[in-house]
Amino acid sequence: MLTIGIAGGTGSGKTTVAERLVEALGPQQVVLLSQDSYYADNRHLPMKERERMNYDHPDSVDGELLLDHLRKLRRREPIEMPIYDFTTHSREDRTIAVQPKPVVILEGILIFADPAIRQELDIKVFVDTDADVRILRRLSRDIQERGRTVESVFHQYLNTVKPMHDAFVEPSKRFADLIIPEGGRNDIAIGLLTSRIQTYLAMG
Repeated sequence: MLTIGIAGGTGSGKTTVAERLVEALGPQQVVLLSQDSYYADNRHLPMKERERMNYDHPDSVDGELLLDHLRKLRRREPIEMPIYDFTTHSREDRTIAVQPKPVVILEGILIFADPAIRQELDIKVFVDTDADVRILRRLSRDIQERGRTVESVFHQYLNTVKPMHDAFVEPSKRFADLIIPEGGRNDIAIGLLTSRIQTYLAMG
């Protein structure tokens, strides 16, 4: 089994790169995991307290569960992937049954900041995109998909997203085996990565 980590700042295009790889390789060959599904479950906290939490710090992620699921997939065991609700900042009761496949792709802003998760990744990819592009993408996504206001997005960006990016995400770039500028629009880099994975699959 081949495990690939795709990291990068918020709005960098990580998900687009991951989805293009799945499309090129075929969904029958690839399991796609998002770190976003593994935010810690805070349903026990009042809503106001959940809203004030720093979701861009490594402590906001249930790293133990994510690591356990990665290791189970590597052992070719199925997992029950959690579903996270960003409007309530809590985990849903239902899960998604995921079967092991030859390739596992994990994408998320903080996956290279965790040494244990890093160790489980065979190929580490960092998607590098300008900050102004990333904030515009974040603004659009949070308003359209997560029901946020413009004010709340900017407040979160200035108070947690940017400081945590500078403290954890950007420094983790040094662990990458491959850096892809401009994310999903970089056809050459995605093509090279796809070819490398296809070679692995052919050998297997």
